[in-house]
Amino acid sequence: MYKTIYQISVLILVSIGAIFTTSCGTEEVKKEMPPQQISVVKVLQKDVPIYNNYVAQIYGAKDIPIRARVEGYLEGISFAEGKRVVEGQLLYVIDDQPFVAEVNAQKSKVAEAHTNVVKAKSDLDRIKPLAEQKAVSESDLDAAQAQYDAAKAALKAAEANVESAEINLSYTQIKSPINGIIGITKAKVGEFVGRDPNPVILNTVSSVQEVIVKFYITESEYLMLAREHLNDNESTDKDTDAKDVLELVLSDGSVYKRKGRFDAVDAQVDPNTGSILVQAKFSNPEKLLRPGMYAKVKAELKIEKNALVIPQRCLSELQGQYSVFVVNDSNQVSSRQVTVSSKVGDICIISEGLKPNEKLVIDGLQKVQSGVVISPQLIEFKSQN
Repeated sequence: MYKTIYQISVLILVSIGAIFTTSCGTEEVKKEMPPQQISVVKVLQKDVPIYNNYVAQIYGAKDIPIRARVEGYLEGISFAEGKRVVEGQLLYVIDDQPFVAEVNAQKSKVAEAHTNVVKAKSDLDRIKPLAEQKAVSESDLDAAQAQYDAAKAALKAAEANVESAEINLSYTQIKSPINGIIGITKAKVGEFVGRDPNPVILNTVSSVQEVIVKFYITESEYLMLAREHLNDNESTDKDTDAKDVLELVLSDGSVYKRKGRFDAVDAQVDPNTGSILVQAKFSNPEKLLRPGMYAKVKAELKIEKNALVIPQRCLSELQGQYSVFVVNDSNQVSSRQVTVSSKVGDICIISEGLKPNEKLVIDGLQKVQSGVVISPQLIEFKSQN
């Protein structure tokens, strides 16, 4: 029994020695492990343009609604829908029979009024010498003169009615007011048009060689834009490429290949929303842009001079506070709180907390902590902005 107890004691001591030896070996291995290789970037100092995107809608340089200005049955459509039309080209024909009849009726009234004028003139010419001889009273002369004046007025009114009837007759042939692209008609041949609920606006002709883009900006953004760009519009010089500072991002995410320029700003800020309407122009020779499209306008608000720039990947955020891992000359990591001035795409501008050329951890933030020594691998960050 004593022998068994002795053997167990020996085994326990051997096990404790093995564990102690293993622990010491692990400590030695840990001490001998080289520092981790971690990617770092330098804090850059440079001028950074600050952009913002605005939801915008596209309009033609001219969007002219084609209206049925008289009521009637649509007899013909004389254009290819969705194609180019020229100024003065016949677009629609409305049944003109009622209007031709009205013109003829008014012309007959002109003839009747002309006859009345001739008769009244004849009566006046006959009474005048009699009145001079006191053969008729002055009241008879006055009545004849009044009758003649009334007849002439009636003739002018009849002629005006003819002119009005002829104008209405001309409205039965609807022509294009401008050169442009016409849309798809809202009425069919044989349909009664010109009175609600039937179509009054039959179509729209748009001039799209150049398009207008409208969007809203805030009051503070307006002040920044006004200082940088908008006041240029007060110049009397022709527009130049230097003023083409706006980009247009289309609904499929592609960027329109031509840049635009500021064209006009509304006269006042909307007191309800605190926003103001801005209008821009983009050249559109390929006719890619069409009225009614939605897009985003990318506008340069200002240029931040000598800004401290870092990749957003360097930032850690906790409860609205931002921090970065700074690597000193001894390759030791320390956490430092910073103040972010603005974010532009995949970079951000730091207003407080950093100095130019300091090294920051960009990858493997979860692998480091304050006090750790690393092997920094300096890389160059290429922004996608």
